[in-house]
Amino acid sequence: MKNVTITLEEEVLRWAKVTAAQQDTSVSRLLGEELRRKMLKEREYERARRRFQSHGVQALKPAGESYPSRDSLYE
Repeated sequence: MKNVTITLEEEVLRWAKVTAAQQDTSVSRLLGEELRRKMLKEREYERARRRFQSHGVQALKPAGESYPSRDSLYE
């Protein structure tokens, strides 16, 4: 693990200290866990995006057939 120095607004730091204390952890661990969750979420999103895009384009209707008009859908 590496140490990092960050700058926070006083109000944010107070909130972080209270939140960390309520969770019986340190501000450092609280931030580290939040950043890890964000990283994992972004990785999963990217995997899902690649999986979706790998399926290619699929036609919603047969070629030459037109879509219904908006008005006909709401009748």
